[in-house]
Amino acid sequence: MTTEYRILSQQQAEHFLEHGFVAIKGCFSRDVAERAVREMWSRTGYDPDDPGTWAQKDIHMPGLNHFAVKDFAPRAWGAVCDLVGGEERVNGTYNWSDAFIVNLGVRAEEPWAPPSPASPGWHVDGDFFRHFLDSPEQGLLTLVLWTDVVHQGGATFVAGDSVAPVARRLFEHPEGLLPGEFQTSALVAQCREFLEATGEAGDVYLLHPFVLHATAQNTLRRPRVITNPPVSLKEPMRFDRDRWEDHSLVEQAVLRGLGLDRCDFRPTAPRERVVPERVRRQAEMRRAEEARLGTAHASLGSFAAHAAPPA
Repeated sequence: MTTEYRILSQQQAEHFLEHGFVAIKGCFSRDVAERAVREMWSRTGYDPDDPGTWAQKDIHMPGLNHFAVKDFAPRAWGAVCDLVGGEERVNGTYNWSDAFIVNLGVRAEEPWAPPSPASPGWHVDGDFFRHFLDSPEQGLLTLVLWTDVVHQGGATFVAGDSVAPVARRLFEHPEGLLPGEFQTSALVAQCREFLEATGEAGDVYLLHPFVLHATAQNTLRRPRVITNPPVSLKEPMRFDRDRWEDHSLVEQAVLRGLGLDRCDFRPTAPRERVVPERVRRQAEMRRAEEARLGTAHASLGSFAAHAAPPA
């Protein structure tokens, strides 16, 4: 049976099931992206034309402004709904923010090495909750490209075939795993499909929540700016729906990874929130940004308010 999607083609849906991600091109305009990046530079206090001022090479900024994806990037929103099984399964308003992740030359001094199990930093996102096979806190991952991202220029490394090993580990641990308990080095050693998430400003990668990924080298020292907001679900995922096609593409990918047609999964421990260290760090960064900018921070986010969807 062929499923009708709002945005995705059948080929894109199958690509997500096989490779753990899909790229949606041109979700917002280059003008909007450039305005966002200008505001990023103002917040850091760095001179974009003087690398000597770039004291930090890897910056995870706090979000000062939030805006609804449905209005800002409707094609991305439609693709999200296609992947999670419909708008009604998304928890509240799905927002993006200006919580920019900036790579200004991470490990630039090292010889370039393509993505592989030996690459440092492989991880599963979600440092704020105990992970279960059906966790609703992170129903989908998003990589929003605010600058062009090129080969050797800091593109996120992705292990496209990592859904299956991560799903198996979570299936084997119904008591759940805290963020540091995944043993990702052992999981990524089972993978063979690696890529750099390159693209143009305005492109969006939508990744399965079980996809392993890592910060890539930026040997070009070319500023790379992304955000990676997760999509949360109203209810935990289900793997025992009456009809196969009633499972979302995210749920279907889990079942494929487990080699099952259905699964009556039940957590054996309570769902648990975690307060990560980054919350404290980003609170300090926010205070520093506001002190640097004074009242100017009130105007930040104007790029979202004036954004028009690309034709």
